[in-house]
Amino acid sequence: MLKRSLVAVVLLAAAAFAQSGEKSEVIALRGGKLLTVSHGTIEHGVLVMQNGRISAIGGANTAIPKGAKVIDVTGMTVYPGLIDSETHLGLTEVSADRMTNDELEPSDEIMPHMHVADAFHAETALIPVARINGITNAIVAPSEGDTLPGQDAFIQLDGKSAPEMLLVRDIALPLNFTGRQRRNQNFDQAKFPFTRMGMAAQLRQSLIDAQDYEQKLNAYEKKKSGPDAEKAGAPPKRDLKLEALLPYLHGQKPVVLAAEEADDVQTAMDIAKEFHLRVIFNHLTHASSILDKVAASGFPVIVGPIYEQPKESERYDAVFRLPAEMQKRGIKIAFASFDAHQVRNLPYAAGYATAFGLPPEEALKAITLNPAQMWGVDKDLGSLDTGKVANVVVANGDPLDVRTDVKHVFIDGAEVPLVNKQTELRDRYWK
Repeated sequence: MLKRSLVAVVLLAAAAFAQSGEKSEVIALRGGKLLTVSHGTIEHGVLVMQNGRISAIGGANTAIPKGAKVIDVTGMTVYPGLIDSETHLGLTEVSADRMTNDELEPSDEIMPHMHVADAFHAETALIPVARINGITNAIVAPSEGDTLPGQDAFIQLDGKSAPEMLLVRDIALPLNFTGRQRRNQNFDQAKFPFTRMGMAAQLRQSLIDAQDYEQKLNAYEKKKSGPDAEKAGAPPKRDLKLEALLPYLHGQKPVVLAAEEADDVQTAMDIAKEFHLRVIFNHLTHASSILDKVAASGFPVIVGPIYEQPKESERYDAVFRLPAEMQKRGIKIAFASFDAHQVRNLPYAAGYATAFGLPPEEALKAITLNPAQMWGVDKDLGSLDTGKVANVVVANGDPLDVRTDVKHVFIDGAEVPLVNKQTELRDRYWK
């Protein structure tokens, strides 16, 4: 059953990416600076998009197919569509209006069987706002109020409907251990888990219950296929909550482990090691003292928010320097907005980190190729390479610079209008 579900996920992703094959117009970008991310910079280059894919990329002498639509991007910078590694896009519209918020299910702390894909609202006005600054793909995640709040989805920021935009329905499982998941707001009506001890115990018990559930399933299947099949009896009652944990216990999908301070990171690492979880770390905002252990684990990290204030015991720039410190230790990093309304500012978080030691080429990689590799979609996304999906951005300057304006965005090789609610209001009232 697990193998069939994983095959279904792969086929869903392949079908979504294959939609690009329906794009027929051939478009060539000529004369720009191509930031390939994977193989350096090409000055005065040519990039050709056909059938939703990059069909050719190279220097000025690269052949352009006859009949192609040629766009002169001389003086412009061309780079891959940006990937935001944690957003709430499609789960919220107006923060103050509960009816437009599907970010969290507060009835239980352990909800791994929930799917953000079931609540994703493709028509949200926030997607065009993000897209206008070059973000073409994103992880959609529940908010952090629960320990296991439900499974993330990977989306493309263009499409006619939610099924078309949901490239991978269940790509990862958030595991939050920041302390904000404790039910200790009201001392008179205390709920479990009230402490970090309770959170850790609850997590361990949930994972052990899932292992026990699988053992019972396997025992039933073995008895059913044996000589005494008629004595197998009824199968174990199906438990969606425990069933959802099984791919993660087998390391088939990553667990996005969110912790901020060193002690919480250590506890979360211990749980991950105990159950052999495949981990992507999240935040680690105040965990500089444990970075060597994180590096030794080999797990990548989603860093941020980078603008957070340091603790009293930290240097003034401790949070700002964190991406550079991780990169120096060989930790693969990615940036995220952790929001729905601020996704457009993703490149500026990466740019801010360059002022505190992160090399610019690594900052760009942290919002393109690195996240593509973390999420297992790097065969299609993350760099300008022949054969990859033509998610391409053209801007009039450095993608990490707040002064840069995006002039063209292509998703699946088709140009997306740079129009959103804000530009419409601007154009209406500017004069």
